[in-house]
Amino acid sequence: MTAKLMDGKKVAAAIREDVGKRVEKLAARGVTPGLAVILVGEDPASQTYVKSKQRTCEKLGMRSDLLEFPDTLSETDLLAAIDKLNRDPGIHGILVQLPLPAHIDETHVILAIDPTKDVDGFHPISAGRLLIGEDGFVPCTPNGIMRLLDYYEIDPAGKHAVIIGRSTIVGKPAGLLLLQRNATVTFCHSKTENLEQYTQSADIVIAAVGRPGMLKAHHIKAGAVVIDVGINRGTDGKLTGDAAFDELQDKASFITPVPGGVGPMTIAMLMDNTVRSAEWAAEGQTAGNGVK
Repeated sequence: MTAKLMDGKKVAAAIREDVGKRVEKLAARGVTPGLAVILVGEDPASQTYVKSKQRTCEKLGMRSDLLEFPDTLSETDLLAAIDKLNRDPGIHGILVQLPLPAHIDETHVILAIDPTKDVDGFHPISAGRLLIGEDGFVPCTPNGIMRLLDYYEIDPAGKHAVIIGRSTIVGKPAGLLLLQRNATVTFCHSKTENLEQYTQSADIVIAAVGRPGMLKAHHIKAGAVVIDVGINRGTDGKLTGDAAFDELQDKASFITPVPGGVGPMTIAMLMDNTVRSAEWAAEGQTAGNGVK
């Protein structure tokens, strides 16, 4: 068996095409979706991600504002910058690139973002809507995973999904999305003993722990679907995932490559969330269909 590659670049391109059409419809109404990205410090990986997001916005005809600050920026000044963006009607999405310098509390920053502009889906209100099944902003990477599954006609209903990782950015929201689609979900993490006891019975395995090559062939059953969220840079400068791709591609039925799998989907879903925010604003609504 040779696993079928889940081509995130191809699926993301289809999503961007749809987003572009929606941007055109909004433009006809005099609305330009606007995304503001705040970058604190000079982390090379963060700079790369931010540039990619900006390029995508510009190609789609969206407004893209980048606010760059030195890593000496105070938390008070960062919160003031967010407040200004909250009050800007031309900005529909606000993203603060993580990680932040150690002296800035990420929780305070996330709470400061207007929930109606929380296109990262990290605000507690967004998380609460996801928990109870209301419409709202879903974190981009888990949302991208679900769109990949849909594109390749992999129905989670009745399946056993094992998620390795319990972050609020990927693991937990991915589990909630799979539960909504009637999967049986098991969470594993760094403290899980005998990991293969759980993964060997899984129909879908999502690896999101940031440990290169930790998911190996003996961890999965034949025919499992493997979603690799890990992005790790080796000593040779190359990107690798959390899954040992060369081992797994001969045992899994579907597998995401790194790079080119989940990564492009994350940016595509950020664009989708931003346009959704602009659409809601144009209709005088907020996430969850609540009237402003």
